[in-house]
This record gives sequence, C-alpha cells and structure tokens, in this order.
Amino acid sequence: MRCQNMYYLPTNDCSCMNTAVARPDVPSITQEPFDPDEFVERLAWRTVADSRNEGTGHFDPVLLHETFLQAIKDLQLLQERQQKKCERLEIMCREEENGHWQQISQLQDRNKASVSMFQELDERINYVATKVIHLGDQLESVNTPRSRAVEAQKLMNHFAEFLSPGPLLAEVFTDKTQIDEAADIIQKLHLIAQELPSGKFEKAKKKIAAKYDEIERSLIEEFVKAHRSDDKGRMKEIATILSHFKGYPQCIDAFIEQSQMGAFTGKDVFHDVIPLCEKNFSVMTEVFSNPDQVMAKFVLNIYHLKLQKYIVTSLSDRSDTDRYLKNLYDLYSRTVKLSNDLSHFQMGNDNMYLSKLTMNIFQKYLDSYISVETKCLKEKSAAVLHRYYECKNHQKKQIQTGGFQDLRRDLQAVIGTRANFNIAQIENYGGETFLSEEVAIALLQESKLAFRRCELLSRQSDMPGNALQIFEILLHYLMAEHLDYALELGLQSVPIPENKTQPQISFFDVLRQCNAIIHLLEKQFIDSLVPLVISTPKHGDCLQKKKYLLEQIEFKLDTGLDRSINAIVGWVKIYLQTEQKKTDFKPETDVDTLASPACLAVVQYVRSMVERIRDSLDGKNVEALMMEFGARFHRVIYEHLQQFQYNSAGAMCVICDVNEYRKCVKEFKVPLVNTLFDTLHALCNLLLVKPENLKQVCTGDQLAGLDRSILLNFIQLRSDYKTQKLSVSLKGLAT
Repeated sequence: MRCQNMYYLPTNDCSCMNTAVARPDVPSITQEPFDPDEFVERLAWRTVADSRNEGTGHFDPVLLHETFLQAIKDLQLLQERQQKKCERLEIMCREEENGHWQQISQLQDRNKASVSMFQELDERINYVATKVIHLGDQLESVNTPRSRAVEAQKLMNHFAEFLSPGPLLAEVFTDKTQIDEAADIIQKLHLIAQELPSGKFEKAKKKIAAKYDEIERSLIEEFVKAHRSDDKGRMKEIATILSHFKGYPQCIDAFIEQSQMGAFTGKDVFHDVIPLCEKNFSVMTEVFSNPDQVMAKFVLNIYHLKLQKYIVTSLSDRSDTDRYLKNLYDLYSRTVKLSNDLSHFQMGNDNMYLSKLTMNIFQKYLDSYISVETKCLKEKSAAVLHRYYECKNHQKKQIQTGGFQDLRRDLQAVIGTRANFNIAQIENYGGETFLSEEVAIALLQESKLAFRRCELLSRQSDMPGNALQIFEILLHYLMAEHLDYALELGLQSVPIPENKTQPQISFFDVLRQCNAIIHLLEKQFIDSLVPLVISTPKHGDCLQKKKYLLEQIEFKLDTGLDRSINAIVGWVKIYLQTEQKKTDFKPETDVDTLASPACLAVVQYVRSMVERIRDSLDGKNVEALMMEFGARFHRVIYEHLQQFQYNSAGAMCVICDVNEYRKCVKEFKVPLVNTLFDTLHALCNLLLVKPENLKQVCTGDQLAGLDRSILLNFIQLRSDYKTQKLSVSLKGLAT
C-alpha cells in the first residue's frame, strides 16, 4: 500500500507512464523538460507526506529507503524496455535503408540504359541530318543552274524584244504596277549591254539605256510620292531597288530636297537645323541601308546651301568693322556649337567631317581676321582717346623728355631762387590729371573682346602671335598714349622747389589713378592674355614687354614723387625763412608760450599733403614714401632752427613749435620719423635747461648716442652761451 502511494511509474508498458503524467502531484519522468532533482524531491516529499497522513507523526527513514529502492528498480525496468524498443527501431531503419539502396541501384541502371539510348538516337539524328544536307546540296546544285537558265532565258527573251524594231510590248514594261520587276530586269539588261560590242547591238543598247533612264526616273518619282504620303515601307523598297542603279544618289537628293522643303522659313537658320535633323534621321534609318552616308549628305546640303548663304549675306558688309567682327564671332561660335550638337549623329568614319564643313564656310574670313581685328582695335582705341581729350578741350602736344629737359628745369629753379623771381613756366592745367579710369576701362573692354574673338577665330598655331599683336595695341594706346602722356604732363606740372607760393601737388592724383589703371591691366593680363600664350615663346615676349613698360612708368612715378616731396619741403623751407621772425625765439618781453604762426601754417599744409599721399598709395609704398618725406621734412626743420638765437622764453616757444611738428609727423606712422623729431625735441631742451645741468642732459638716454658736435652746435644757439661762458664748462663734453 505504501508503494502504491509513494510513486506512479509505469510497471507494464508505456501506457502506465502516460497515465502517471496526468497527475501533476506525482513525480514523472515523461514530463518535458525532465529535471532529476525535482523528481527525487517530489518523490521524497510524497513519501513523507503519506507517512504523516497515516498518523505516525514522525519521519520514517526505512519507508523512504524502501520507496527509493522500488523507484530505482522500476527505473531500471523502464530502461530495459526502452532499450529493447530502440533496438527494434534501429533494425527497422536498417531494413528500410537497405530497401532504399536497392531502389537507387535500380534507378542508376535504368539511367545508364537511358543515356545509352539517347546517344544512339543522337547519332541516328546526326546521320539523317547529314543525309538531308547532302540531299539539299544535290537539289540546289540541280536547281540553281536550272533557275539561272530560266532567268537567262527570260533575259534573252526581253533582250530579243529590245533587238526587234518598234516599241516594247512586254507587259512588264508597259504595266506601271510591275515597275519593281521591270527595274530588276532592266538593271540586269543594262549590265549585259555594257559588255556588248557596238555596231549591230548599238540600237538595242540605246533602247535599253533609254528604258533604264525612264524606269529610274519613274522610281524616283514614285519615291517622292511615297515620301509625301509618309509611306516608309514603300520608300524602303524603292531605295533598295535604286541602290543598284546609277541614279541612287538622285534618290538621296530627292529625299533631302523633300525633307528640307518648307524648312528654314524663319530669320534664324540655326534654330531649325537640329529639330530637322532629328526628325529625318529616324526616317533615314528606316528607309536607307546606309543612313550614315545619307545623313552626311543631308548635313552637307544644309551647310552649303542654307548656312553658307546666310553667313555670306550677314558678313558681306565690312564698312563697319566692329559690327562685322561681332557678327563673325557670333556666327562662327554658333556654327561650332551646331557642329558639336550634330556630332552625335552617325556620318561615316571621318571625325573631322563637321569641322571641315565649318572651315570651308569660314576659311576666307578667318584668314583675314587678325588684320581686321587689329585695324578695328586701333580705330576704336584712338576714338576713345580722341573723345576724352576733346571733352577736356585739350589738344595733345609733343612732349620733350630726357636729361636735357631735367637739367633745364633744375637750372630754372636755381636761377629763380637766386634771382628771387620765377622764370620756369610751370603749367598745372588747373589740377587736371588727364587720366581717366573710365577711359582705361573702355580700352581694356575693347581689348578683352578682341582677346575673346582671338581665342575662337585664330588657328591654334596663330593664336599666341595674334594675342601678342592685340596686347601690343593695348599697351600702345592705354599705357603710351594715355597713361605715359598723363605722367609726362604730371611731371611738368610739379612746382619747382623753394617756391614762395604754396604748391598744389596734382601729381598725387596722377599717382592714384596710375595705380588703379595698372591693377586693371594686370588683371586683364592674367585673365585674358595668359591663357592664350601660356607654354609658348610668346608668353615670355608678353612678360618682357609688360615688364619694360612698367619699369618706365615706375621710374617716372619715382621721379614725380621725388619732385613733389622736394616741392613740399622746399616751400616749407622758403616759407619758414620768410615768415619766421627772429623775435619769435628771442622776444624782448615775456610772451605767451605758444606755437608760432609760421609753424602752424606749415603743419596744416603738411597734414593736407600726408592725407593726399595716403589716398594715392597703399601698402609698403606709403611707408617708404612717408619715411623719405619725414626725413626731408626733419632736415628742413633742423636746419631752420639752427638759424636763430634763443633766450629762455624763445626756447619755450621753439619747444612748442617742435611739439606741433611731432604731432604732425605722428600721422606719418613711421617710427623712424617719430624718433628723429623726438631727438630734435630733446635737442631743443638744451636751449632751456640751466647751465649747470647741461652735461647731465647731454648724457641722457635720448642724446647720448648723438655726435658731440651736434650737441655743441645746438648749445651755441643759446643767447647766454657767451655770457655764461658755457664753452669753458663744456670742454669735457667736447672731448
């Protein structure tokens, strides 16, 4: 009874095991997944629970031991049964596998028999096919001479009819519906007639030739009718027949004529070409056996009859060279573009076909292009300059340049200074520079258009040389006739040095405009000219010409700037000599320590010149010019101050003047110039310090580096130099 309550395992067969699974409180090995630990735990728990239900109330290990022994025996029994079942199943599998192997062996035997039968059948088929081909060859060898004989007899009958006098009565030649057959016959008769000797066959040959021409014309007429009715099938049949006739090109001509009839009715011929070609190329492909040759002739007809006529008419008038060049450039560029657009059509093996057509049209115009271009550019450039000088009411004059003119100018300046009157005729034209950026832009624009035309209209080998010619014309009119002329006038307009009248320097405006024009020239040189001459000897020629011309311009600009600075500092020198009074620096009474009127006038003028210089130059050029200007200005002030005697009140005044000069030169923005005037200020302090402090001041930081003679010369300007016996106290300084 205990065993019955302890576990539920199959004891007879598998059905018992399935019954145990139906009870969830009983441990079973058939549940998936099977957990042996859980099975043992539940079996033990069930045994303990059953012992408690019987009322013993305590744990019975013997009962648990017996339960586990019985369970082990049942499990061993179950294992033996399962093992026997597996063995039975393995035997069944082996038997089934053997059966399948026997079936596979039988199928392989049958497959070998089928392959053998197929090979035999294939050999028989090849044998029969060989017999059939041989039989066909025999039939053909018998039938071909027979058909040729029939054809020959037929041609002989027709030839006999041509030999007989009178009109042709054969239906094939009189019935227009049989024109295809008649064409085949007459074409063969025509070939035969050409081999016959003259004499007795002369009349027959003439009749055959006449009929040949008649049928050929009739076929072409029918081809035209089919084209008008858009019957491409009939057109193809006729084109195939006519391909054996001499008049086949006439058939192509008729097709081209009919296709282009009614086209090109607008003013712009180029607009209609591409749509017309695209429309007819598809027809050519369907109708003709050689559409590429037909297309080539189709395009040839357009170029020679339509485009050439249009272009010749447009370029017939050369009275206006500018309009002629514009038309030539426009027409040639549009023709080249048209050729590129047409290149996707097949036109034979010549890849240069369209280019040759284009050159045939434009050859005579391109040969004379550069002569027309240079003539036009010269005329337009001269006209631009003429209009400019005319609006300025200026008549260009011959300017004499060179060392003699410079020497003459210098002598006039020296004589005028010594004699105290001006003998030099300096004309400043009211400040007019006779330079115009608008004129330069106009000249550059004309040359830019010329460069663009040169690139398109010149041969590759002639392009660098043509571009150089255009560049030389530009340099002549822009640089020589306009900029260099204005420079020469500007140089002559610079006032002479040491002029008593405050000089108005218009050369700075010339300088500013020159810089702007040269920048424009450099830009066009790089953008328009270099691409045309790069990697050729002409590139070096262009660079050399530009370099030579710019060096001349730079030399004249340097000369003009030197004269302008001399004129400014010369006026400062004369003005200070004239307007600066000795009493300004050695007043008899106490005065206000203010800058002198002469100093203030000079500073105001110099500041205006500095502003104009900065407007005219940029970059390092400004710094270089300001340094030179500042050095010369310092020299004039330094030498001017050494012309006076200074008492203590005058020393205060001169220090005020120098301070004004220092403020002025700060606008130069050149450290060296600032240092020069700072040193001058320190020298002026020597005029003011007490005698006993002179040595200390002279050995200070600002003056320690100066030559002792300079210090002594400044100290000697003191009014108390002799009274205070400063020469004695400064003996150590002199050494």
